[in-house]
Amino acid sequence: MYMVTKTKIIKVQDIEISVIAINDIDFISITDIAKSQDVESRAADIIKNWIRNRSTLEFLGTWEQLYNPDFKVVEFDHFRMRAGLPSFVLGPGQWAEKTNAIGIYVKLGKYGGTYAHKDIAFEFCSAISPVFKLCLTREFQRLKEEESSKKNLEWNLQRTLAKINYRIQTDAIKENLIPALPTAA
Repeated sequence: MYMVTKTKIIKVQDIEISVIAINDIDFISITDIAKSQDVESRAADIIKNWIRNRSTLEFLGTWEQLYNPDFKVVEFDHFRMRAGLPSFVLGPGQWAEKTNAIGIYVKLGKYGGTYAHKDIAFEFCSAISPVFKLCLTREFQRLKEEESSKKNLEWNLQRTLAKINYRIQTDAIKENLIPALPTAA
């Protein structure tokens, strides 16, 4: 079951790229990356052409074997044998469904698109534009540093509150729960 959290947007060369977290793992919209190219093709066609390439399939299969214990290697081998043939057509949704892949996520609907784990998204960028890949990498790292800084600040705030509350709680216990010792007369 996928647990998708709020979308973040990073701007790369004046193009907005969506980043979502699925089960606390970042996925980058390769649909947005494909749209960044000034070509007549639709983003979905660019992604399909990339994914059906033999070297892309080798990369995706290797990535899945490293990170996905439920990856269907037999289905992957079937795709790999057909890669490069003129009749071979493969889309990201078909790849994810048939091989039980976790590195690519296809979101259907009006605000849908194809999202890929950051490793796969950066590989996609290498095929599209090395310059765009470098800019995307830099912006993604900036986003992660910003998130890390924010989490660190929240942690320090919680720590400070706990420290202040500790004194209040111990004083309340001393005053209200611990009975006073009887004095000798």
